[in-house]
Amino acid sequence: MDNVRKRVPGVALCAVAAIPCWFLGMALPVVGGPVFGILLGMVIALFWRGDRGSLKEGIQFSSKKVLQYAVILLGFGLNLAQVAQVGALSLPIIVSTIATALIVAFVMCKVMKVPGRTATLVGVGSSICGGSAIAATAPVIKADDEEVAQAISVIFLFNVVAALIFPTLGTLLGLSNEGFGIFAGTAVNDTSSVTAAAAAWDGMHPGSNALDQATIVKLTRTLAIIPITLVLALWQVRKAKAEAAAAQAQAEGEGALGNFSLKRAFPLFILWFMVASAVTTVVMACGGSAELFAPLKDLSKFFIIMAMFAIGLNTDLVKLVKTGGKPIALGFVCWVCIAAVSLGAQQLLGIW
Repeated sequence: MDNVRKRVPGVALCAVAAIPCWFLGMALPVVGGPVFGILLGMVIALFWRGDRGSLKEGIQFSSKKVLQYAVILLGFGLNLAQVAQVGALSLPIIVSTIATALIVAFVMCKVMKVPGRTATLVGVGSSICGGSAIAATAPVIKADDEEVAQAISVIFLFNVVAALIFPTLGTLLGLSNEGFGIFAGTAVNDTSSVTAAAAAWDGMHPGSNALDQATIVKLTRTLAIIPITLVLALWQVRKAKAEAAAAQAQAEGEGALGNFSLKRAFPLFILWFMVASAVTTVVMACGGSAELFAPLKDLSKFFIIMAMFAIGLNTDLVKLVKTGGKPIALGFVCWVCIAAVSLGAQQLLGIW
């Protein structure tokens, strides 16, 4: 109870700050609530860098634990059976673009010497689903708040650019309505920007239904959160196990595992995310309505905004700007490669 009381003031601050960011995100979906949240937090942090007293515990809790709760609730937005069925056509393109982004991020990390965790977050955010993927991955790889803020900023930049130029680019390239839906669903990072780009296309092409196609493709792409985070989690477990063994060997001159704990090392919130997805799938298969889970999906989005505000409060904006060149270059290369592979795969499959 003492811990709860210590956290309440800081959590309450994050919740109150998230409310205007939520409404701003609804008014400007191409930007989104999480971006408004992190920007507000970073601006406030410029003038409030000292000791935060009774608010400190709650702010830290929001940036870590509330973010994990948001990821768990994301699972209630995934009907695995429906996504697998409707998104099967786009699956080869999705796999190709995700693999491309992750490989490019790895290579660019080595070539440009971008910090490993930042490169991972940018690569995962670019390849899967923007802020949600970063939210799911950050606790797994133990990224700090400034690394999360860096990745979110990079993803936001190219989200806005994509939403503004992709509808015109698709028209110039002569994409079909179905082709643009797949292009938007695979080459735009965040869900809000995917819907903004597809809605703009539908406005330019009366009678088109690219929005539905893009949404389904995006949901299918979101499923990649599960294998990606599991692989990263297992890698972290292996790394922690090796570090524990090395530390114990150094201390005792032998290879015992010491105090290594699989339960502590493995991020259990990812398992709960999978359970939530399975529950949604079963309920929908039994005739349940998607509206049943709508409040949980909305709560997940609100929790992400809370967490992003808390992360913004813990971020040095000046340092972020000074060190932002390499991550932006990394994000740009990932973004261009994903778009090129998406279009190229459509040509090979005869969809374009």
